[in-house]
Amino acid sequence: MRDPYDVLGVAKTATPEEIRKAYRQLAKKLHPDLNPGDKRAEEQFKEVSAANDILSDPDKRKRYDAGEIDASGAEKAPPQGRYYREYAGGEAGHPYESASGYADFAEGDDLFADLLRRSREQARRAPGADLHYELHVPFLDAVNGASKTITLPQGGTLEVSIPQGVEDGQILRLRGKGAPSRGEGPPGDALVQIVVEPHRYFTREGDDIHLELPITIKEAALGGEVRAPTTAGSVMVRIPKGSNTGDTLRLKGKGVKRRHGAGDEFVKLKVVMPMGPDPELEAFLTKWTPAHEYDPRKEM
Repeated sequence: MRDPYDVLGVAKTATPEEIRKAYRQLAKKLHPDLNPGDKRAEEQFKEVSAANDILSDPDKRKRYDAGEIDASGAEKAPPQGRYYREYAGGEAGHPYESASGYADFAEGDDLFADLLRRSREQARRAPGADLHYELHVPFLDAVNGASKTITLPQGGTLEVSIPQGVEDGQILRLRGKGAPSRGEGPPGDALVQIVVEPHRYFTREGDDIHLELPITIKEAALGGEVRAPTTAGSVMVRIPKGSNTGDTLRLKGKGVKRRHGAGDEFVKLKVVMPMGPDPELEAFLTKWTPAHEYDPRKEM
């Protein structure tokens, strides 16, 4: 460890008041409550506190100057391995891990002392940690809404209400379902990230639903009504006469429903040949001669 005088930036002839002043200035700059998450500042604060403990105590300072103890407070002479508990990780812990560690700053109306007191109060009332979960939801449940149950790793369950139209990657916040507070604050929240599973037929783009609908040659040529699935059940749709693969029908309001309205469903037609040989169809096409020029590859 470094020389306590160097740590506090004071001369070996410094008076107790000069040592106290130097320590307070450094502590105000490096205190963990003023540098949350800054590990370097935390380590520097511990070093400053250790240096102050040596130099602010007349007996320890005298023994350090005489070479009897080192900068950590450890005895230089036998018995070996004897340390002051404050700096050797003993049962007492670090003096600033509890409220008593703020005693150096708790005089009068010191603004720093007031800041630290408020920091302690905020820590006491701080809520518990948020807990994160991932929930896989079937496509139709994400569109139409549902209620799901999460089995927690530590045991127990968590009921999750899936809102209508929830999107893949969306995070649902369940207030008060997280970890309990370490103090007197409220519990944290449960943050549930939704993973929407793909559907065999439907895809989603924004609030619109897309579907590819197979139709027969006859339906494509002559038109007619066929049944088509939607996310809320099947409906009858009219196939225009002379339809072709790639033609798209729009079913207004049959998409994802939201509070502000609903998307549409887009049905893309796909002409499909019969699965097996059809002698009647083959005989017809063999004799069939288009009444007008018919070359689907003309533009190529």
